[in-house]
Amino acid sequence: MNKPAAVIFIFVTILLDMLAVGLIIPVLPRLIVGFMGGDTAAGATVYGVFGTAWALMQFFFSPVQGALSDRFGRRPVVLASNFGLGLDYLLMALAPNLVWLFVGRVVSGITSASVSTAFAYIADITPPEKRAAAFGRIGIAFGLGFIIGPALGGVLAGFHPRLPFWIAAGLSLANACYGFLVLPESLPAERRAAFSWRRANPVGSLVLLRSHGELVWLAAVYFLSQLAHVSLPVVSVLYVAYRYGWDETTTGLMLAGVGVATAIVQGGVIGRVVKRFGERRALLAGLLCGGTGFAVMGVAPSGVWYCAAIPIMALWGLANPALQGLMTRRVESTEQGRLQGANGSLQGIAQLVGPAIFTGIFATFIASHRSWQIPGAPFLLAAAMLLAAAVVAARTAGTAEPASAARVDAW
Repeated sequence: MNKPAAVIFIFVTILLDMLAVGLIIPVLPRLIVGFMGGDTAAGATVYGVFGTAWALMQFFFSPVQGALSDRFGRRPVVLASNFGLGLDYLLMALAPNLVWLFVGRVVSGITSASVSTAFAYIADITPPEKRAAAFGRIGIAFGLGFIIGPALGGVLAGFHPRLPFWIAAGLSLANACYGFLVLPESLPAERRAAFSWRRANPVGSLVLLRSHGELVWLAAVYFLSQLAHVSLPVVSVLYVAYRYGWDETTTGLMLAGVGVATAIVQGGVIGRVVKRFGERRALLAGLLCGGTGFAVMGVAPSGVWYCAAIPIMALWGLANPALQGLMTRRVESTEQGRLQGANGSLQGIAQLVGPAIFTGIFATFIASHRSWQIPGAPFLLAAAMLLAAAVVAARTAGTAEPASAARVDAW
């Protein structure tokens, strides 16, 4: 197996999936408002429907793709998803009306669900004791996607509102063709599992999380962390504009700073921390840093204090790779796809319920009829969620890690 080429391809695949999210941030709302005759209020409502549809597709198809990859291998699922994502971009670039744009968004939710299979691929080719560092390096793609995506989408949209989709289509299809040449299969035939719709549906896939001792508690930690994360994309832009009066340029620079800090932690810190302290301690440190960052953001009296919380918040990035490493140790090689599919379903649930929770709290605590206001209430709630997740992680049975976990080299 050409491991370096395969890892690079998986990295690019996740990067392009994240670009798919980032590119549409400045582009899709404008297209929707245009299809609604310039009615911004109606366009905002439709945009919310689009977001819910995308999350629903992630929820339903992450476990399906994970189970398919356990049965047929990772390579065909990842390549099919790449080709599908490229064709979906073409559909949205050519969409003549709102219905076709919505169809494209639905397809995007399906094809972007390949992230779960990509993580299963990394679990296949990486020894258990090195997976946290590997997941951390792959996680750089998430940070880069959210740095490059919105900026590139905004620049390209200045030339033509459909241009970002054309560029993304070309990149996705080119990556799929490249992967067809260089991506080997990571799951041997003798380690594959029979496909079952009972296990591939979102509810059935979650059964796996209850069947392996500590896994259910680690899954609870994962869900709380994902739910807390939803507060950032749905509230942060509204929050800094309301509390600090930031314009779009300042907000964009802040988001780019978040992406840079995240990429630094994912690429340069996680491997060293896990090597020295082990996965469990890295998980706890990440959750506590994330909770502290949220708390500072929630009470920050000025934009400077808000920005000071970003490096602290970035260390939250220690948690997910360490958690993924711990979870992958508790399932068999034939179940790695199902595990990642189940995690995708948990993330989908968080993305479905999180926006209503955090925007509702934000609206409630800044209501004009109140004699007092707490605009940072959503971030304080997110901090409480991460604190609860840290307590669950700390109390999870079997705290001892394999001795090798503290001595392995970073991947």
